[in-house]
Amino acid sequence: MGKRPDGRNRHCVIDVTLAVNSIPVVTAELKNPLTGQRAADAVRQYQDDRDGRDLLFAFKKRALVHFAVDPDEVWMTTHLRGKETHFLPFNRGNNHGAGNPPVEGNWKTHYLWDEVLQVDSLLEILQRFMHLEKEKKQVRTDKGIRTRHRERMIFPRYHQLDVVRRLVKHAEAHGAGRNYLIQHSAGSGKSNSTAWLAHRLASLHDRHDEKVFHSVIVVTDRRVLDQQLQETIYQFEHKTGVVEKIHQNTQQLAQALSQGTPIVITTIQKFSFISQALATLAKKGSAVKIDTEGKRFAVIVDEAHLSQSGETATAIRGLLNQDGIESAIAFQLSEEEDQDLSDDVKAAILRDALKRTRQPNLSFFAFTATPKFKTKALFDEPGPAGASPFHAYTMRQAIEEGFIMDVLQNYTTYKRFFGLIKQVEDDPDVPRRKAAKAITLYLELHPVNIEQVISVIIEHFRLHVMHELGGRAKAMVVTGSRLTAVKYKLAFDRYIKEKGYSGIRSLVAFSGTVEDPDATGSSWTEVGMNDGLAESELPEAFEREDYQVLLVAEKYQTGFDQPLLQTMYVVKRLAGIQAVQTLSRLNRIAPGKSRTFVLDFANEQDDIYTAFKPYYETTSMGENADPQRLSELQHHLLERAIFTQIDVIKFAKVWYRSKRHHSATDNKTMNAILDVVVQRFQSHEEEERETFRGQLKAYRNLYAFLSQIIPYQDSELEKFYTFVRKLLRKLPLPGDGQTFVLDDEVALRFFRFQQMSEGSIRLAEGEVTPLKGPTDMGTACAKEEEVTLSSLLDRLNERFGTDFSKVDQLFFDQIQVSAENDAYVAEAARVNNFADFAAFLNRKLDDLFIARMEGNEDLLKRVMEDDDFRCAAHEHLAQEIFRRVRGGA
Repeated sequence: MGKRPDGRNRHCVIDVTLAVNSIPVVTAELKNPLTGQRAADAVRQYQDDRDGRDLLFAFKKRALVHFAVDPDEVWMTTHLRGKETHFLPFNRGNNHGAGNPPVEGNWKTHYLWDEVLQVDSLLEILQRFMHLEKEKKQVRTDKGIRTRHRERMIFPRYHQLDVVRRLVKHAEAHGAGRNYLIQHSAGSGKSNSTAWLAHRLASLHDRHDEKVFHSVIVVTDRRVLDQQLQETIYQFEHKTGVVEKIHQNTQQLAQALSQGTPIVITTIQKFSFISQALATLAKKGSAVKIDTEGKRFAVIVDEAHLSQSGETATAIRGLLNQDGIESAIAFQLSEEEDQDLSDDVKAAILRDALKRTRQPNLSFFAFTATPKFKTKALFDEPGPAGASPFHAYTMRQAIEEGFIMDVLQNYTTYKRFFGLIKQVEDDPDVPRRKAAKAITLYLELHPVNIEQVISVIIEHFRLHVMHELGGRAKAMVVTGSRLTAVKYKLAFDRYIKEKGYSGIRSLVAFSGTVEDPDATGSSWTEVGMNDGLAESELPEAFEREDYQVLLVAEKYQTGFDQPLLQTMYVVKRLAGIQAVQTLSRLNRIAPGKSRTFVLDFANEQDDIYTAFKPYYETTSMGENADPQRLSELQHHLLERAIFTQIDVIKFAKVWYRSKRHHSATDNKTMNAILDVVVQRFQSHEEEERETFRGQLKAYRNLYAFLSQIIPYQDSELEKFYTFVRKLLRKLPLPGDGQTFVLDDEVALRFFRFQQMSEGSIRLAEGEVTPLKGPTDMGTACAKEEEVTLSSLLDRLNERFGTDFSKVDQLFFDQIQVSAENDAYVAEAARVNNFADFAAFLNRKLDDLFIARMEGNEDLLKRVMEDDDFRCAAHEHLAQEIFRRVRGGA
């Protein structure tokens, strides 16, 4: 018996109630499609006919979770709030998407009864998974800063429960020494999955009641995860000392590892300085020893660090199995036949080689939504499909289940058409690639281009974005460089001021100080351009209603979680994982957020499709690296006689010398060895030099990759690898090392802006291209050819050109000459700054055009009807007239 919302008594019959010690913990409403009802009807029943004030449904007091079930789907919630009750899907996923797969002879949702709510399973969920998540947030109100508290009862989603249980079961059966890849999309709840996994692994025992892992190391940079891990696990353990966050320095990490802290949260960079930290502690009189003999460790890696699985990650392996590595070294030294090196040097080489490969006492658990080829190869424990990843929750399923937005649903691309002319009398030869890059930068930073892009961005934001999410929608402008971000910020604020728009304010994010070569003496910083707002305060400021648009350069494109971000304007080339991670900043859900926009000025839809497709459903691998290629590369490098094995041995004798025996002349000696090699290198032709450089890089990358998979334990390969790495750093830069500088050789003759495509990018269509591994031999060499400046401009104009004719260009030349000869126009150019002159010319422009109407009717019609065309023409004419009049004054 309960109360209706109107206060009258009502009866409430629940289909299923599960109790523990007579206390109800689970309720379920069951529906049958064969009688015309589905799980959606059960959801409505909970929302309309179940009162959260009834004791059975009261939050935190009785039933903790409620299921809406039919034979096809399961939905669940932990908090009944009438019409505002939010149900989440609790399904296994079907063909990489939402729903459940057919099951022969059984319901699709049988797993709920046979697995999840089975008595032992339910008790484990209550003990080890369910927890109360508490959020405390500072918010600005009219009465000042207030603290907002929110609580959520967390019940694991099916894939979270499944991945933790599968990983724990496999680790219990097989012990340490495995590498697991968990490919979970954004929106999968990785923070909770990591917390549950860390807690379970820290307390996991095998069938002999021995601990499987003595410590769990969680490698992350996410502060939210740091706090959530500690709070979540504390709810299970109710004691301190189980979790330690390394927030001070590497010495704190060394002490935590030496004390055997069950769960340690740290960053991967700190492992590189462990030896230094141990020495520092010893000097302080508080020496500690990290004992790894007989110890096993689980390392949970957050996706931010997967790209650092090379040199830095070897520090983790070397530290957490140092006793095992030293034992292996002692055994192998007796079999080493290299008489040129001392035992100390040979031991140091073996130590580096042994640290590269997987360790028998370490298991790695890597979470990521966007694995690279190397990630899939290194974290290779097979999953249900017989290959890596061990477990998957796809982008497609996350989108279809409503946990993230489809950021490619509304994708518009623009293309900029332009014409360039050569301004110098001669026709100099220029390096094609460097000159093309310089010309591209010239166009990106050209005022006409920036003003055009900014006008489209602001007008689109005003008309289509700022009213979304109840007027709280945010936008991000992704630029290609810090200087671009500065110029766009200045143009953005100038346009807003000139138009008199209100309710649109911008912030900019870039690192360091930026100087504008076109404005002598000018320098810009993020803090200065944001009116003194501290860098650390920017994310919080952007969340407030004060600011709507954030312009970024290499910042906030990954790891930035702002649900109100609804639109992205891209003026930067994106490719591969960078494209996925950047555009995925839009995918967070928020109340009232029903769609997203992307306006892309730099990429084509096909390129974005190619970037996203491998991570939409399954990520496949292409050809793996052939270990034989390592020997081939080594042979090719020695064949050139730029360096010899004697050089390698001489360098190794110094580099691998024990640090306690290092002298002040060691660095001088190593540089002298490399200097001789560099001199031989420079005596060769440029093409041969660059081929050699490419082979060095190929060897470095291939060995760094293969040595983590194949236990080479070969001192010759390790010595060669170290020599190659250091030599690459000493070689002079390709060419003359100078960038091509474009002064006044080129001018923008005409410019046109056009929308090229609009609509969604459909990832469900087409075949995925497998990820590419390090299979290149490094022999290809893109030679820098010399071309005449005029031919380069012709090539660029042809590629990015326009349908303007020479007659059209003559028309604008006539307009320009007429304006220069007009006394009023010339006087205005002399006595006004450019902005005021441009405004004057805009009013005069129609008279100038009409005076030249005869024979140019089509062009005049376009000027009068196409605002973008008119703006481009006006900007060009204003600058040319202003420059020429001032120049002749």
